[in-house]
Amino acid sequence: MNPYLLVGLGGALGAMARYGIGTAVPAPANGFPLATALINIAGSLAMGVLIGVLAKTTPQYQNEIRLFVAVGIFGGFTTFSSFSLDAITLIERGDFLLATAYIVGSVVLSLAGLYVGLQATRVLA
Repeated sequence: MNPYLLVGLGGALGAMARYGIGTAVPAPANGFPLATALINIAGSLAMGVLIGVLAKTTPQYQNEIRLFVAVGIFGGFTTFSSFSLDAITLIERGDFLLATAYIVGSVVLSLAGLYVGLQATRVLA
């Protein structure tokens, strides 16, 4: 299948999932962008699992799966552009402590999620 079509279809699905979760997760009273943080962490965990699984499969469909799921779905689902906007909004509002917690927490937990996902696939095989 055409790589652009794979990425585009996956991206549409990921973006719709992101929107659905973003509207379903209630915003805390303090304005912390909880939905965006949860989406980035979950997306990173899922990416780790996917890459770990793909590493153990035959290469026949690896590129198509990677394009559709990793680049498309997860690319449309995770929201680092929204993450950046949310961080700057908190900073511009003067909520430096909350902004720092959001930035550091999102990055560290997203990296940890990817690592845990990879390790889980290595342990389970």
